Amino acid sequence: MPPKPVTVRVVTMDSELEFAIQPNTTGKQLFDQVVKNIGLREIWFFGLLFTDSKDFPCWLKLNKKVLSQDIKKSLDQPLAFKFRARFFPEEVSEELIQEITQKLFFLQVKDSILTDEIYCPPETCVLLASYAMQAKHGDFKEDVHRPGVLHHERLLPRRVVEQYQLSIDEWEKRVVNWWKEHRGLVKEEAMLEYLKVAQDLEMYGVNYFDIKNKKGTELYLGVDALGLNIYEKQDKLTPKIGFPWSEIQNISFNDKKFVIKPMEKKSPPFHFYAPRLRINRRILSLCMGNHELYMRRRKADPLDIQQMKQQAREERTARERERQRMQTEIALRQQAEKDRKEMEERVKSFEDTTNAVKREKPPRLFLSTFDEDESVEEQNRMANELNDRRLQAEEAERRVQQEREEAEREHQRMMDRIQYEDIQKEKIVLEAKENGNNPYPDSRIDNRHPMDVPDSDDEENSMTSHNGHDIQFETDPNASRHEESRVSVTTRNQNIKRKLEETRQDLGRRQQKEDTREDKIYRENMLDKGIDKYKTLKKIREGTVKRRIDEFEAM
Repeated sequence: MPPKPVTVRVVTMDSELEFAIQPNTTGKQLFDQVVKNIGLREIWFFGLLFTDSKDFPCWLKLNKKVLSQDIKKSLDQPLAFKFRARFFPEEVSEELIQEITQKLFFLQVKDSILTDEIYCPPETCVLLASYAMQAKHGDFKEDVHRPGVLHHERLLPRRVVEQYQLSIDEWEKRVVNWWKEHRGLVKEEAMLEYLKVAQDLEMYGVNYFDIKNKKGTELYLGVDALGLNIYEKQDKLTPKIGFPWSEIQNISFNDKKFVIKPMEKKSPPFHFYAPRLRINRRILSLCMGNHELYMRRRKADPLDIQQMKQQAREERTARERERQRMQTEIALRQQAEKDRKEMEERVKSFEDTTNAVKREKPPRLFLSTFDEDESVEEQNRMANELNDRRLQAEEAERRVQQEREEAEREHQRMMDRIQYEDIQKEKIVLEAKENGNNPYPDSRIDNRHPMDVPDSDDEENSMTSHNGHDIQFETDPNASRHEESRVSVTTRNQNIKRKLEETRQDLGRRQQKEDTREDKIYRENMLDKGIDKYKTLKKIREGTVKRRIDEFEAM
């Protein structure tokens, strides 16, 4: 009797999927089914999250069977997974290629901000809410988006709403004021603008872990796309010591002790202690994935990524051409309608004048035929002009229709070409697999998923070994650290900077609750010291690695 399949439910940020898997189905096979269903190719950012039997969140191991992992089971309920981003890009506008990838990140980051998992200052929350509305509803229209349109939208964190003495209508007015400025942004552009602001928030993409140094001081370890940072317990916004991934050579752990060996030869390894072995496993897995992606970003893109970016550029160009043609068509139709109404008004005015003259004209004995001839000529001229305008409008409409049909044909040709290339690529991959070859030896897609960390089958094995407890990184110590010189969007864009300040002052006059601890830290850093995320990053990486390790030990 064949084994009974098991039902699995996977919830993405905007859909719910169900699969029937076999007892021998691996994590990778399930993961591949999910990404194929949603059409995702940038798989290296994502993973499947589940709750284990002890109610801890865990990431599904791709190299193990699904049913062999410690997944919490409910009676008569499918096995539950969440499809989520685990690794975050450094620069969303450069790294997120597909629209589906941008959408998934947008929805996940938005949810993290609304639940206060990521701290966002109140004035920036209003800006992000306006981008969210543009992404969902398009351009603001007075006749469509009447007062109250935002009443049922989840736009702001509860912390922000409760902090100020503002009604829902007053919050809506502030969001709409920003929303009106985004006119012309299509959905994808609005989502990307949202992410460009969100990625500059201090807690964006950071995984925090409780650790202790040798002195026993309780601290946070922050693991993100740029490196490892150490935080004091009462402040998750301002790291005190930082190590970029390009400075780290080796990571290992033995039971609860974690050891990091720097690239700098004169620097000793530094140690910290986590409360549980499974936390060390999670830290190791995140370090491996983030380090790998950090190094990949600083190399030339492999061929498949170049092709994906080129395809995305072509699709954006086609959409932009279509949008411009649609705007031209709308403008021509509006102008033709305006001209038609003007001509009708002129004809009506002339007819009214003619009728009035006829009613008031003198007896025929004294009437000159010159006036009648002139009246007939004016009528004929007006009729000819009206006919010419009508013909011009029809010709313009025909041209617009031809251009639109040509754009649709060009778009279809492009999509056919892309589909053909994808089919050919799948054939190459299939043939290569049948022959036992890797078609993309340097490809991000066919290399090990960054989340797929080799580790021991024995959850309590505390022996340091190469199979998951001791990882040697392929590190380029000269890798670019350009992130240290970045400038945030809200600093670089003077219009946004000015409006944020106006919103901050406006909200300050209506505040009814004291600032939260994060509010105070943020305002001290940004307003008093003028320090943002990237200036802080540069500062905490100054000095030798040895000096920073000594500072960590002394905390």
